[in-house]
This record gives sequence, structure tokens and C-alpha cells, in this order.
Amino acid sequence: MIATPADAKTGAASDDSVRYAWLKSCPEKEYRIPCGKWTLTMRSGKVIKLADARVNPKQANGKVDEGAGAPFRVSGDGRSVSYIKGDKLVIRDVNSGKVRPLPGKAADLPRGLSQNDVETVLSPDGSIAVVDYSDDAEKLPSLVANLKTGKVTELPSKNEVMSFSPDGQHLLTGRFTDDNTTEFAVFDADGHKTSSRVVPQIVSNNTPIALADDGTTVALVVSGGSNRPRLHIYDLSSDTVSDAVALGIPKNESAQRLYWDAAGTMTLWTSRSDKDGDIFSAVKRTVNAGTGTTHRLDSFKVRTDSWIWWLPGE
Repeated sequence: MIATPADAKTGAASDDSVRYAWLKSCPEKEYRIPCGKWTLTMRSGKVIKLADARVNPKQANGKVDEGAGAPFRVSGDGRSVSYIKGDKLVIRDVNSGKVRPLPGKAADLPRGLSQNDVETVLSPDGSIAVVDYSDDAEKLPSLVANLKTGKVTELPSKNEVMSFSPDGQHLLTGRFTDDNTTEFAVFDADGHKTSSRVVPQIVSNNTPIALADDGTTVALVVSGGSNRPRLHIYDLSSDTVSDAVALGIPKNESAQRLYWDAAGTMTLWTSRSDKDGDIFSAVKRTVNAGTGTTHRLDSFKVRTDSWIWWLPGE
């Protein structure tokens, strides 16, 4: 079943969510380019094509870059997506079909930036959007836009948002210091720093990474050259790293995304690849942080002809 955004507006009472969002690729001479429309593959099996979502970003000079894909993100719960509509950053409720611009100055790109110089990070429920700019001078602060209150606050320009806590009230960020080290800092949803510390390399050099609701507990996956993923828990307040716990996932899977929920349960998204390294499916599992054992919740194939695809929370 394929639905247009107009069709989606009639389903306000439904409670569907995005499995993954994707953009098709098409051949162009000796290479491929993004084409078609941004598409949502839903858990119900429905497919929603977003006719209003920009596919190719506009450059600072006004020209469209047909060889690049425009920014797009999915909230962790899969119920909201953010993208560029025309020249504004917007967020869509995938069940009601309601589209609205981000609050205040967060909706508009600063002068001199291309649309592919911006990206958003959504809180798990999609109620908060962080807008991050890739300006050469690294002087533009990231914006934290609260869609419930309309308030927009700023984060330091050199801090990159790495993870939201499950309740959306804490943001884990990282920045490189002048000493060639990495500092993690946690901010609350109003942009106030609550903690910071230069972290060990095993913490700074590995992903995926996830912040818990306490604002200090960080989970991370270390793969290394052995491709045998291990889970570590890092305590930002005490600067301690737990012993490694082997993750119970098959050898042909790679860790893609990690997150906690409000109850303290950890969930891991992985991708499956063939012998050539091409990804053909995604798997969602719960993880026991103490033993590394996993339980599969969902798995599905992804399109092999996509230019790019995003899981919930990516």
C-alpha cells in the first residue's frame, strides 16, 4: 500500500511508526545520483512518499546539487521526521501528516551556507530538534529547538551532539580540545552544561554511543579489527569504564545504533551485509548490559537500490 502525504492526514487516529526512511538512487552516466522522493517504509507495511521533502540540497549560490541528498532524520520512536521543505527545516508527524517549521530562527539557514551544510538530530519523541551547522569557521552555534514550547537555545559551536537521553532532557556532546583530546559535555534541554570531562580514547573513538536518563551513564560498542563487538559502560561522573561484555550478535552484523529507554533497557540496531559488504537488512534487538545477551525484536530487508537510508533515531 502506497500513501501520499495527503492520504496520511486522514489517519490521525492511527499509531504507526517508521521502520526506515530512504531515498532511491538512479544511474547517471558513470555514477549514480539520488532520485525520486523521500520514502517512509512503515511498520504496518504502508509506504509513504513525501512529495514536499527536498531531495537535492540547494547550494549557497542558489544552484541545486543534483549529486547530493538533502538532510533527513527520523525520531527514535519513528513517529516524526525532519527535512527541508522549500528552504525551511520542518518536522512532520507521520501519523497525522501535520507539517510545521521548526521554531524561530531554527527553521531558516544562515546566509552563506548550503543546505547540505546543515543536519538535525531529533529527541526520541521528536519534540526537540538540534540543528547543527558545518561552517568552515566553526562559529555558528548549534540550535536546540523545543517544538512544544517554541523556545530556541544555543549550544557551543564546536560541540557535536552525539546522543539524547531517553527522556530528551539531556544531550551528550563531544568536541576536540587544543590538546588533541576529546571532551564530552552534557547539556540539559535548555542549553545549560551539567557536566564535562576529557574522556579516554576507548570512549571517544568508538560508536555507536548512548546516554542514559541520569545524564552520566554512557554505553558504547567497541568493534575493532576483530569485528567482535563488545559493550562497555562509561560513567562520566567518576571517569570509569566497565569491563568488556561480548555482544551476542552474528558475525555478519555491524552495530548501527544504540540507545536506552526510560526503563533502563538497552536496544541495539545492527545491519547485515553480504560478502561484498553491501547492506541488505537491519535488525533490532534488546541487550542485557550485564551479560551481552540479545533478544531480537524486529528485522527487515532494506532496498539495495537506495542512495541513503535512515533508521529511527539516526
